[in-house]
Amino acid sequence: MLDLSDLKLSSTEKRVFDIFCQISKIPRGSGNRKGIAAFCEDFAKRLNLQYIRDNADNVVIFKNGSFGLENAEPIILQGHLDIVCQHTEDKQIDFLTEGLTVLREGDYITADGTTLGADNGIAVAYVLAILESNEIAHPPIEAVLTSDEEIGLLGANDLDTSVLKAKRMINLDSETDDVLTVSCAGGEDVVLKLPLGTQTKKGTRLTLSVKGLLGGHSGVEIDKNRTNANLLMGEVLRLLDNECDIDIISVNGGKKPNAIPDSCTAEICTNNKELALRWLDNADTLILPKIKETEPDYYLECKNNGEGEYTCFNNKTKEALLYLLEKAPNGVIKMSEEIKGLVETSLNLGILETNENTATFHYALRSNKEAKLNELKERVINCGSKVDAKAEASGFYPPWEFNAVSPLRELYKKCYKELFNKEISVEAIHAGLECAVFSATIKGLDCISVGPNMMDVHTPNERLDIHSTVRTFKLLLKVLKESCNL
Repeated sequence: MLDLSDLKLSSTEKRVFDIFCQISKIPRGSGNRKGIAAFCEDFAKRLNLQYIRDNADNVVIFKNGSFGLENAEPIILQGHLDIVCQHTEDKQIDFLTEGLTVLREGDYITADGTTLGADNGIAVAYVLAILESNEIAHPPIEAVLTSDEEIGLLGANDLDTSVLKAKRMINLDSETDDVLTVSCAGGEDVVLKLPLGTQTKKGTRLTLSVKGLLGGHSGVEIDKNRTNANLLMGEVLRLLDNECDIDIISVNGGKKPNAIPDSCTAEICTNNKELALRWLDNADTLILPKIKETEPDYYLECKNNGEGEYTCFNNKTKEALLYLLEKAPNGVIKMSEEIKGLVETSLNLGILETNENTATFHYALRSNKEAKLNELKERVINCGSKVDAKAEASGFYPPWEFNAVSPLRELYKKCYKELFNKEISVEAIHAGLECAVFSATIKGLDCISVGPNMMDVHTPNERLDIHSTVRTFKLLLKVLKESCNL
C-alpha cells in the first residue's frame, strides 16, 4: 500500500487509495476482463449488495439510499474497469498475467515503468469506497462498472440498460478537477488492409527506429502537435528512398488505436550501405527543426544487421505503403465553430503492422458531429481504395450531445462553488466517453462527467494528483447528498 501517513485523510478517503492499490495488482488491460470483474463481484457479495455481472463482464451493483434517503431519486455512478497497457522500453512485464507496481512520487501516484491505470481505476476506487461506507449520505446508487471501454466502449454498448432505473448519471472518467464535462465526441475505428507483394533482394539489412516521442491520448492530446511515430517513419523512409533507393522488409509502430504512437521500427534492405548510413547520420538535421519544440526527446536509431538475402516488399507495395503514410489524413481535421478551442473532427493512425501478407493501418476516428465522422470515414476508405487497400469499420459510438437543461450540471456547479469559492469550467471534449452510449440508450438521462487531475494518461508517464483525488471525492460526496433535494 502507499504511504499516505503524512496526509489527513478520513477513513473513507483512505479506502479510496487502498482499493486503488488493490485493483492495480489485477491484470486488467482491455480484453483481460475476468479478474477485475470477479473482484467487483466478490466485493458486492461481501457487502451483501445486489449485483449483476453480464456476459461482457460489466458489473452493476445496487445499494439502497442511506438512512432517511431510501426514497430519493436514484443516481448512477459510472466508470470503466479496463486500462491501456503501455510500458517503457526497458520495462519487462506481461500485462496478461502481471499487475502494476504503484508508487508515490511527492504529490502524485505513478507506476513503475507502465501506465498507471488511474484512467479509469480511480473511478472504480471511488465507487467501491462509497458502496462500502456506512457513513456517507446518498440516494439509492446504481454503480455501473463497464468492460473494454478503451477499445471502443464495448462493455457499455453490450450492457442491458433496462436494469437501470436512474435518470441521473455521474461518469467519473474525466481528467481535470476544475472542468465539468457536458459533451463528448463520437468515434469509430477504420482498418485498412493493404495486400503485400514481395520480392527477394540482396543487400545490407538495416533496422531503423523512431524513438523518444511523447505519444499520448489520441483525443486529449491530438491538438498538441505531438508527432505520430508511424507518419514520421514514413517520412524517413521516403527521404531515404529518394536518396539511395531502399527496399522495405517490415514496418511496425504503435500498440493502441487510441494512443498516439511514440515509436516505430522499420527494417530495410539497401545496396547503397555507405550512402544510406551517411544520410541516416545526418537525418536529424532535416527532422529535428520541425519537431524539436514539441518532441525534445526524439531520436532516430539505426542498427546494421549485415549482408544477406531478404524478402522485401515489391516496388508497387512499397509505393502503396508510403502513399498511405503520406496522403491519408491524420491529426486534427477540423476545429469546432461553436465551441472555441474544441477539436471537432480528428483521426489517429494508432497501429501500423506488417506481416508476410498484409500491411494493416488501424485508425481511430473522432468527431463531435456524427455527419463529420461519416465524412471522415469515407475519406479514409477512399484513400485506401486508391492503392487497393480493403477497409473495415467497427466500434462506432455516437457523440454525446450537449443538454441545454441539466439539473445535475447546475448542482455540481453550485457545490463546486461552495467548496472551493470559484466557478468550475463547463466544457465539451474531443475524447469519447461512455456518457454517449448511456445517453443514447436511457431516455431523458441527465449526465455529467468529472474526475481528478491526471496527466499523460495512456503513457508510462501517467500520474494521478493525490490532493486532487481527495478534493474530487469530497465534492462527489457533497453532490450525492444534495442530489436528494433535486
